[in-house]
Amino acid sequence: MKKYNFTIYDLLYSMQRVRILCLLALVALALPLWGQGGSKSKADALYGKEQYREAAAAYEALLKNEGEAAEIYYNLAGCYYKLDDIPHAVLNYERAFLLDPGDADIRANLALARGKTIDKVVPPSEMFFVTWWRDLTNCMSTGAWATLGITAFILMLVGLLIYMFVSRLAARKVGFYSAVVLLAVCVIANLAAFSQHYGQTHRDTAIILAPAITVKSSPSDKSTDLFLIHEGSKVEILDGTMPEWKEVKFEEGKQGWVPASALEVI
Repeated sequence: MKKYNFTIYDLLYSMQRVRILCLLALVALALPLWGQGGSKSKADALYGKEQYREAAAAYEALLKNEGEAAEIYYNLAGCYYKLDDIPHAVLNYERAFLLDPGDADIRANLALARGKTIDKVVPPSEMFFVTWWRDLTNCMSTGAWATLGITAFILMLVGLLIYMFVSRLAARKVGFYSAVVLLAVCVIANLAAFSQHYGQTHRDTAIILAPAITVKSSPSDKSTDLFLIHEGSKVEILDGTMPEWKEVKFEEGKQGWVPASALEVI
């Protein structure tokens, strides 16, 4: 039988090769992130130089190549706002708000951009608990709600363990009532996270981009004219099955048909 002599030098050589392979793997994983950071830095630099059109193109490319991000949508919206392209500014602020509704800057700038639209909309009144739930859901992002839900669940289990295994009555009471409260927090957090996630994956709202469009009573140019709507208005898509026409509902409650080319989904 052939014998193999494995010395300490062989062991060190093998460990060195493993370290080199690990380093190469880390570099390969970091390259996409490094490229994203470089692209964003370039776009930010263009924005800082007030080259808003070039910065907008850079942010658009970044979204196309790297995927959605609230910060990129926010910066892109700022470019369009500086270019006085209000409908695209509103569109991208809305997209940023959809991904991170708890961000105060996004809220403020969205309100500012919408204030520059032609059509001033007064939404219909709604039940107070609907408004309360929407405001509560939008106070944090999906990730923040999910983190809160997981944390509350773990702490609830701790409270139950205290209730079940600690002999002191006072500690057991604290554990029990804490578990009840944390259960409620866990349920609310998960419902809020699910509600936001559903809105992000089932996008049924859009922004009118055409300067002015006549809303029709049916999906045909020959149908009755209902009313005129201007760029920057937000609509809910009721029927999106037709390729050339969309049935939409406006925030004040009116509805009708508009050409699909006149709007873009948030």
